Parts: sequence; C-alpha cells; structure tokens
Amino acid sequence: MGQTVFIPRELDPNEGRVAASPDTVKRLAGLGFDVVVEAGAGLLSRIPDDEFAKAGAVIGKVADAAKADVVLKVRRPTEAELKGYKKGAAVLATMDPYGNDAAVAAMAQAGITAFSMEFMPRITRAQVMDVLSSQANLAGYQAVIDAASEYDRALPMMMTAAGTVPAAKVFVMGVGVAGLQAIATARRLGAVVTATDVRPAVKEQVQSLGAKFLAVEDEEFKAAETAGGYAKEMSKEYQAKQAALTAEHIAKQDIVITTALIPGRPAPKLVSAAMVASMKPGSVLVDLAVERGGNVEGAEAGKVVTTANGVKIVGHLNMPGRIAASASLLYAKNLFAFLETMIDKASKSLAINRDDELVKATMLTDAGKVVHPAFAKAAEEQPKGQHVEPAAIPAKTMVADAGSGKKPAAPKNAAAPKRTAAKKSTKNEGTA
Repeated sequence: MGQTVFIPRELDPNEGRVAASPDTVKRLAGLGFDVVVEAGAGLLSRIPDDEFAKAGAVIGKVADAAKADVVLKVRRPTEAELKGYKKGAAVLATMDPYGNDAAVAAMAQAGITAFSMEFMPRITRAQVMDVLSSQANLAGYQAVIDAASEYDRALPMMMTAAGTVPAAKVFVMGVGVAGLQAIATARRLGAVVTATDVRPAVKEQVQSLGAKFLAVEDEEFKAAETAGGYAKEMSKEYQAKQAALTAEHIAKQDIVITTALIPGRPAPKLVSAAMVASMKPGSVLVDLAVERGGNVEGAEAGKVVTTANGVKIVGHLNMPGRIAASASLLYAKNLFAFLETMIDKASKSLAINRDDELVKATMLTDAGKVVHPAFAKAAEEQPKGQHVEPAAIPAKTMVADAGSGKKPAAPKNAAAPKRTAAKKSTKNEGTA
C-alpha cells in the first residue's frame, strides 16, 4: 500500500475553497499515492464527490486524517484537526502565522511538518507554486465584480438615442498582482481607470493596461524602491504631497479599490474618513485588506457599510473564496506542484529534502520544533502571544498588496533564497 494524501473539508464558514481538484487527485494517484477526500470537501467549489472518485480518490471522513502521510489544506489546521493528524505528517496550507504564535506552537507540539505556502520564494522554479499570486489575481478580479454589483450605474460609456451614459471612474490603490488584475478587469468593463503605487517600476505596467498612473513624481519618488522590489518609507513631506493629490483624486471617483497589505503588520490606512466623506453618494470603496484592519477608515470585516453621505464601503472576507470554483483549481495546482518536488519517484513516497531552497523557505515546524527563522527565535525568546516581525514595508507607506508575492525580508540569520527581479515577475503574474 502506498502513502496516503488526505484532503479535508475546510471548517471555516467563510471558506469555500478546497485543496485539490480532480486533475491533481489524478496526478497524485499516478505518482502512487492513495488519495482520500473528505465527503463534501469540494461542494462549495462545484466539485462533487463523484468527480473526485472518478479521478481515483476514495471519499472518506474526518477520521481518515489519522492515517495520512500528507494533508493538503486551504487554511491552517485548528487544534481539533491537529489532534487527528499523525506525528510526522506533512501539512501544506496557507498558514497565516504572523501574530498567531500559539497556533504555530500547537503545530510544532503536534509533531507535524508544516509548510506555509505564502512563503514560497519568488524564483522562476517556484512560479507555479505561488499561491499569493494565483489567489490575488482572482481577488483583484472579484473586487471589481463586487464593486460593479454595489454600484447602481453602468461601468462603460454608452451612447444611445436617449442620451449618453458616462463611463465610471475607477481608482486602484496598490499595483501588485491583485491591483493589476483589478485594473485589467475594470478596463475590460469599460471604466476609466487610474492607479497609484509608491514603486516607480509599476508605472509602465499600469500604462500598458490602458490606465493612468497617479503619483507625485519627484526625485524622491524615483528612488522609492529597494533592489529587492520593496517600497521604501517616504519622507513626511512626500507623504503629505501624495496624500493631498490622492485626496483630491478620490473625491472625483466612482469606485476605489484598495489592495495594500503587508505580511505581519496591520494594513496601512490609505483612505481617511474625510476622503470617504468627499465622495459622491452612490460611490463604492472595496477594501481588500479588511482582514488586517483595512486600508479604508470605516471599513468593517465581513460587512458592506453605507456611510451617512451614501458611500458604500465593501469589506468582504476572503475575496478569493468568493470565486471558489476558480480559486480552488489554481490553488490545488500550486499545492501539487510543490508536493511533487518532495516525492521520490522511484519509491513513490514522500522524501523531504530539508536542504532544498523551497523547503527551507516554507517549512514552519518540523520534528516537534518551530524551525522557520522568522518564528523560531520568537518561539524561544519572546513571551507567549508575541512574535518577532521580520523587516517589511513600513505600514505608513502605501504599498502593493501581499498578493504581489512580496514576502517580508528574512532576518539576518535566515537562509532565504534570493528573489528574481520584482518588476518582471509582478508584470508576468499580474496580467495573467
């Protein structure tokens, strides 16, 4: 009997995605694994149990996790789920470890080898494994669809015998993968689109999609990006000039989409209450960073808030999960591509090479310990409930979204692999 891969049904009520597809199940079976999918795991992604069964999976139950050598998930396992895993099992998921030290410690205590897919390095070899890009792409698309749904007017300009319908004005703040896809989608729907980011390199990408780039383009702006593709913190003077320009622009917009999210830190506030108050009644803001506190003042997680002046602030949770049928197919491919690198084709079994750069970058826990350099030190030295945050883009600065694939820089003692040029990879993925 071969080793077993288990795909559970996600427990979070806001999660409709599943960590496998009929295609990846078929491929895993072809590699010699016994694949068990929990009954109903794919229903919210429009994948019924019989499709998994036809692909070679056994439809099982929660208790089947106890015999699994590999568990593929969308979200970090809960403590209850961890109790059902066997020691030594490899668990691949989006672990969201920042600020969740107790959960990371629980995974170590459970004896599992946990991999955080968000930490996949941005190198050519790992592009097919980049969950941040695949999911952010869909989040950017869905943000525009949700905005159009809440906006009670047409997006494209329409010329009719009865008169002309003006095109909607859409402003995208943060030009990472999600931002680029939002721009592309809004343009396809006929909107007039503008976008902003503090990184000069993205101006060309914005313009290539038919949108106008908005920024105070002085000498400081031209030097606002590090060699690794991160945004530098801008001076108080620049921030004031950019804020004034942005405030004036937002007052004229019909739809604003914010995508600025920094791993391990609260989302930077980009849109103040005064800016929201300056917008026309019926205008819409979509905040893709609402799960980390939000970019828009007044945004509430999981709600659509209507302000006193009739502006809607959309704060839907788990934007990729709102388009689960598509998101699951991409996410499943990301997981399979990574898992395949850890499989010995001769023995048809899991063989983790702990010296591999992908493994080093993503492994959170192993053999009962927290091993990722960004969290191991915190687990050993910091009081319970705190963590050491690696260097990241300052929260005061408007940045590209987490979906752009930017990971926080590793501490000096970390053996993190080098990244490819940020401009190239962001462009390739954001326009996919």
